[in-house]
Amino acid sequence: MNENLPPNVIKQLVKELKNLIESPPEGVNVIVNDDDFSAILADIDGPAGTPYENEIFRMKLLLSHDFPQSPPKGYFITKIFHPNIATNGEICVNTLKKDWNPSLGLCHVLTVVRCLLIELFPESALNEQAGKMLLEDYDEYDKACEPKNKSKTGAISESTTALNVDQSNMVRSENMPMPPTQMSAASIGSKGSGASTKDENVVAIKIVGTQSAQRKEGDAMVKAQAGKKKMDARKKSLKRL
Repeated sequence: MNENLPPNVIKQLVKELKNLIESPPEGVNVIVNDDDFSAILADIDGPAGTPYENEIFRMKLLLSHDFPQSPPKGYFITKIFHPNIATNGEICVNTLKKDWNPSLGLCHVLTVVRCLLIELFPESALNEQAGKMLLEDYDEYDKACEPKNKSKTGAISESTTALNVDQSNMVRSENMPMPPTQMSAASIGSKGSGASTKDENVVAIKIVGTQSAQRKEGDAMVKAQAGKKKMDARKKSLKRL
């Protein structure tokens, strides 16, 4: 409750919270409870290029009666797999411990917490399982960070749909007449030679095969560009630290 904090601290918090709402740090959305400034909630966007991308994590800062002389305590309310965040949500970061300074504001604290999702420190892990996995097998760590209720059926369905499209194209090519432009090209090569329907089918199948190869090449380029964007976003986030 607000009565647990001195009036001068409440006045300073009101000012800081107003600034945070009007000009929030990147990827941070502060939730204000006017009746209790001693518990500050915030939603943290998972940074691009990290295992936490596209996720939103709710956290809280608990301010004691002697704040800002003593640092706030930070906790993640949303479950998260992270070497520097305990299974009970407690956050381990030097800014909230030995590096605390009363002049540091809430904006700085929230920015540091979000940066913790970019720069992980497995050597000083609160969650030993996460720290060990991060050091030994990053791919497994990446999978472990995925929300348990996250569905992967979308990617599977997309792949299946693409496969069905290729197969349906093949069937149409074998059983339906070729478009006028394709027929003309085939007819030129077989004029006067009595080319059979089988020859036309072979030409159609080759065309479908070429289209499929071109589509796969395009997909590979899209994936490569997406990977580059993630890396650029990660570098951009780290550059702001």
